[in-house]
Amino acid sequence: MNRTLMKKTLSALLTFCLVLGLAACGGFSRIPETQPPVAKVPETTAPVETLPPETTEATEPTTVPTEPEPTEERFILTFAGDCTLGYLPEHAYTAAGFCKVVGEDYEYPFRNVVSYFENDDFTMVNFEGVLGTEGARASKTFNFRGPAEYTNILTSSSVEAVTLANNHSLDYGQAGYAETKRLLEEAQVPYVEKDGSTLIITPSGLKIGLYAASFVLDQKDLEAEITALREQGAEIIVLAIHWGVEGSYYAIAEQTKVAYRAIDAGVDIVYGHHPHVLQRIEEYNDGIIFYSMGNFCFGGNQQPSDLDTALLQQEVIRDADGNVTLGELTIIPCSISSIPVKNNYQPTPYPADSAEYQRVLQKLAGTWNGKNVSVNYGSTETTPETTPSETTPPETTTPAPPATDPAPPANPDPEPAPTPTPEPAPSPDPES
Repeated sequence: MNRTLMKKTLSALLTFCLVLGLAACGGFSRIPETQPPVAKVPETTAPVETLPPETTEATEPTTVPTEPEPTEERFILTFAGDCTLGYLPEHAYTAAGFCKVVGEDYEYPFRNVVSYFENDDFTMVNFEGVLGTEGARASKTFNFRGPAEYTNILTSSSVEAVTLANNHSLDYGQAGYAETKRLLEEAQVPYVEKDGSTLIITPSGLKIGLYAASFVLDQKDLEAEITALREQGAEIIVLAIHWGVEGSYYAIAEQTKVAYRAIDAGVDIVYGHHPHVLQRIEEYNDGIIFYSMGNFCFGGNQQPSDLDTALLQQEVIRDADGNVTLGELTIIPCSISSIPVKNNYQPTPYPADSAEYQRVLQKLAGTWNGKNVSVNYGSTETTPETTPSETTPPETTTPAPPATDPAPPANPDPEPAPTPTPEPAPSPDPES
């Protein structure tokens, strides 16, 4: 190699080394790097299981509330006889008359039996007569009326219903009857009328259907009303019926015939009244018949021939499936008076060890052999305690009724009888 070529080669080599050294020492400005972007891979992190913090308290298991199992329910229905919370006009001012004895002590009449009324589910009586001052005295032998305030006797003694289907509802005509109903409604005392029905729901939840008749029972109407009451939810059907022979301890065949047909149609309890004395109790199919409950708190008679009466408490059972049947019957033999011989209008239970107690049971069992009695509404008092100048009676222009009751008319019911195929339940004395 010639000298000139060697110098050129050496010079180039030195220049290259110098360039490298300057670059290493930062002597040149860097050119921005343009590297391709790096694709990011999505992070795929596994879920982290977190444990609950440790606690020292025990955890209660979760429970679902359940409905209580249905249980059997029992109800008590109490029935009593004729209640006349008033007087005959000629007795209004005698010392022994109902209004003089009771006065404004509204709890007096039922004081000795109210515990039975308050501890049952339902109490019903036959309400004979009218209340208030409206209407003229009807042309009949016996007319009963009491003051408007005597609804308090019912409400203060836990009487839940009355029947007005009897031959004393019209003692003072339609005006007197309308006022009586109005007063009962204002006092919130439910009532059932002749050939009518009503539904009673007791505070304990029992639904009772009531139907009433007086001397004549319209079987077709009864059946239609039973259907309507059942559709309204009635669980028990009671037929309150005014019938039979006054003063007789023995039910007549017609009563039995009518009662059987009523029960066959769906009635559960036949609740009879009018004879003013007790008659037997009879079970028939799944129902029960009280042929006559006699008097109970009867202001129409100061000295009745028979003081015996009773409270009948019928048990009603509703089983776990909602089926309703009659249970046991409890009899509470009573006198219509708390004193012997005379009526002081305060029904009182007989002592269980008394002859009177056993006599009532015999009458209700149909084993009593006593003779029938006459029903006398006369008073032994002839001089009133007060004179008309002091207090004027409401019936001052009406003559007093005759001392003896006239022979009964052919039709025992003074009210018009229904037209469709009636079942008669005759009585020889429609006036008392």
